[in-house]
Amino acid sequence: MSETASLPPHKIIGVAVIWNDLGQILIDRRRQKGFMGGLWEFPGGKIESSETVEECIKREIYEELGIEIEVGEHLITIDHTYTHLRVTLTVHHCRHLAGVPQPLECDEVRWVSLDELEKFAFPEANFQIIRALNRKESGE
Repeated sequence: MSETASLPPHKIIGVAVIWNDLGQILIDRRRQKGFMGGLWEFPGGKIESSETVEECIKREIYEELGIEIEVGEHLITIDHTYTHLRVTLTVHHCRHLAGVPQPLECDEVRWVSLDELEKFAFPEANFQIIRALNRKESGE
């Protein structure tokens, strides 16, 4: 019983790997203040109880970046435990449809190629996304 009391909170997060027509991926940099501040990430956010993963991703991307996307196939699901938080990241390929990405809830946004991802500092859980992208790329 005391074990469950000491478990960190669990968040289920929809994550978007957003591709543009040039084959680039959109990443954003977390605000300096706060959890994992200053690190780059694939955008997304917490799934509300009434929505699907796809609805969450679409909503979060619009709220955080001001763009329209199409949510595509599932890439990977990652369970990761940080010291004070457990996350389940449900990651989908997405396609940029309309709008210019704005850093509405982050410090910076950037389109990068798959090869460039390794130059950026990401939270630990995101490395599995990058590995999955590289595997998919080399497998095709």
